[in-house]
Amino acid sequence: MAEAVIVDARGLSCPQPVVETKKAIKKTPYGEIHVLVDTMTSVMNVSRFAKSNGWMAEYEELPEGSFTIILRK
Repeated sequence: MAEAVIVDARGLSCPQPVVETKKAIKKTPYGEIHVLVDTMTSVMNVSRFAKSNGWMAEYEELPEGSFTIILRK
């Protein structure tokens, strides 16, 4: 299994996390993508975008207060 693609969108304001996720999805039509963000708004926006493109999305909060969104297809 291929390693997950990592998108570090921490510190970016909307819509940049979604734009970066869109680029990763274009390059990676299936597999696993981990998107790092630092706001719940970004979690919701990226998850909604990914799901609308056929990806499953879940997230976990990291100890320092940021989030990892795990996208799978």
